[in-house]
Amino acid sequence: MDKKKIIVAITGASGSIYAKLLLDNLMTLSDQIETVAVVMSDNAKEVWRFELGNEAYDSYPYKFYPKMDFNAPFASGSAKFDTMIIIPCSMGTLGRIAHGISNDLISRAADVVLKERRKLIAVVRDTPFSLIHINNLKIVTEAGGIICPASPSFYSLPKTIEEVAQTVVSRVIDLAGLRQDSYRWNEE
Repeated sequence: MDKKKIIVAITGASGSIYAKLLLDNLMTLSDQIETVAVVMSDNAKEVWRFELGNEAYDSYPYKFYPKMDFNAPFASGSAKFDTMIIIPCSMGTLGRIAHGISNDLISRAADVVLKERRKLIAVVRDTPFSLIHINNLKIVTEAGGIICPASPSFYSLPKTIEEVAQTVVSRVIDLAGLRQDSYRWNEE
């Protein structure tokens, strides 16, 4: 199996726990991954500090890119990053992606991933959806993106907030094509 080159984009939507758990999980799956590149919006850092009470995003062993660094390798299709995960994905970010507005590295990378017909996974975390949101979700889906709402499952009987959030992150990891051990419905 070829190792994955993954972009993780973290926006300012509520749900920093999803980003944290994804970064934690990717460290345990490093044998399947060539590289992980991370870009965070300024709001993402503020929300992380507020929701998680720390700045632990600085402690991960991944290369972090400034949000306006258009010289990042994944700002071009020639770098061959195969998967981009936006977690959590704000509706503002999704709207810019849907309409081709590449005004920062996150929206540019998503534009590149879609134009190259690679995998874009947007973990949206807003509720309820307006008609504008629904139309943007439709546009990104029609362009080849995968919309994965941060809607946890409960059939694994999670006991903590981390276990609840992990149900979403496990689904994202599956969608990214990585092998993992996780709860599977009606499997031993």
